Amino acid sequence: MAVPTKNIPAPDLVPVRRALLSVFDKTGLVDFAKALAASGVELVSTGGTAKTIAEAGLAVRDVSELTGFPEIMDGRVKTLHPSVHGALLGIRDDADHAKAMRDHHIEPIDLVVSNLYPFEEVRGSGAGYASIVENIDIGGPAMIRASAKNHAYVAIVTDPADYASVVNALEMNLGSLSLDFRKKLAAKAFARTATYDAAISGWFAEELQIEHPTWRAFGGRLDQVMRYGENPHQNAGFYLSGDKRPGVATAKQLQGKQLSYNNINDTDAAFELVGEFDPARSAAIAIIKHANPCGVAEGETLKAAYAKALACDPVSAFGGIVAMNRILDAEAAQEIVKTFTEVIIAPDATDEATAIVAAKKNLRLLVTGGLPDPRAAGTTVKSVAGGLLVQSRDNAVVDDLDLKVVTKRAPTPAELADLKFAFRVAKHVKSNAIVYAKNGATVGIGAGQMSRVDSSRIAARKALDAAEAAGLAEPLTKGSVVASDAFFPFADGLLSAIEAGATAVIQPGGSMRDEDVIAAADEHGIAMVFTGVRHFRH
Repeated sequence: MAVPTKNIPAPDLVPVRRALLSVFDKTGLVDFAKALAASGVELVSTGGTAKTIAEAGLAVRDVSELTGFPEIMDGRVKTLHPSVHGALLGIRDDADHAKAMRDHHIEPIDLVVSNLYPFEEVRGSGAGYASIVENIDIGGPAMIRASAKNHAYVAIVTDPADYASVVNALEMNLGSLSLDFRKKLAAKAFARTATYDAAISGWFAEELQIEHPTWRAFGGRLDQVMRYGENPHQNAGFYLSGDKRPGVATAKQLQGKQLSYNNINDTDAAFELVGEFDPARSAAIAIIKHANPCGVAEGETLKAAYAKALACDPVSAFGGIVAMNRILDAEAAQEIVKTFTEVIIAPDATDEATAIVAAKKNLRLLVTGGLPDPRAAGTTVKSVAGGLLVQSRDNAVVDDLDLKVVTKRAPTPAELADLKFAFRVAKHVKSNAIVYAKNGATVGIGAGQMSRVDSSRIAARKALDAAEAAGLAEPLTKGSVVASDAFFPFADGLLSAIEAGATAVIQPGGSMRDEDVIAAADEHGIAMVFTGVRHFRH
């Protein structure tokens, strides 16, 4: 049964005569407090906030004057008092509420300025359990929610970015704030506490290793409003979760126009893929189009790796995303800008490389300061009608797997190196995925097909097209190896790969017809390795 309501209409304009300020983030606080005081607003505050205001030469009442009770327990208890919450929650046009406020000497508060202890930042800093718990704000969210609920009479400001608009609104309305303005502030306040609580509950689930908590919350802060979404008729915004994993969300954009929805999606896919390659072992380049790789390669230098990656599918690379596992240097930059590219993302870039890219004013250059750890645990979320699909990140790495040779012939050392390379790439190709590789580079990629045979054929066809473009006598799939993200349900997919010229295969295994597939491999003298791990990607 719902809580009954008295249906008292909210006033449009409410004069702001008293404000309670209690903030952790003191950005812009003094200027805002001065503007409020200049408008005749009485300032009430707590602890460090009151000290900052007083040191600026402004008159400020300590909240203990309202409550008749001092701050205690290291500041844990200061605003949790009826004199504060009655001042926030009282319905002033309700006779009973008004009488209770008079009887208990509760002075109304018209404006609350509150932001929260930095739980998200402390959690991400690697602090200990006790420090993280101590940064769970209690009084702040209580005041914010009380003020937001009673937005009919109280304005709640949770973001320093809103100080200027509040001052402007007060000037426009001669010291009052409108109901519409108070509603917008309240909506933002509830979203802020929801995001804050989502971070706390998520941390507890991780800390206690609860894989599937009964209630699951996710939150984020708006980073940018985009021109449109995946298509021009869709609107879109980009929200930051606070996760510090190196990538597009944490990157610094050095130049270029604003990233689009598709840019962000594709750049994330590109950088996650290139993170599979250890920069201490070799340079690596991934070229992505529509979240699928169209060329991936390792090399002694980024320039060499880029040339090999581009050769896999130079047509699809046009307008793509280029990701790398090392600092972008001038030689690589000179090669990359020869092809129309939307985004370059790298751990860093030299001054010379940055200058070269700057000649292409629309080309976005992002630097991340590091690479994503492919082994790190994490969570991915996908929306479906009426719900969310939540799973752990696919952090299986081929170097850690127990590879099993199932054919009569074992792969040569060179084939094994290429098999591992191909399986790393296949992990990041949409299913059904087939990846041909040779000499540390993809030479054919088939992605996102309903049939694994079709993926194999498309990859081989791509290799033929690339060979023709390069003037080669035969496609590079001749003498290559092939990776499949999931098992071959029938021998036909394998036979298609053999027909394209593959000499060794890596796949998860686990089909009812594994014996038939192994027999076909043996019949054609190719080597096959089972990983025991599937990499479906939808």
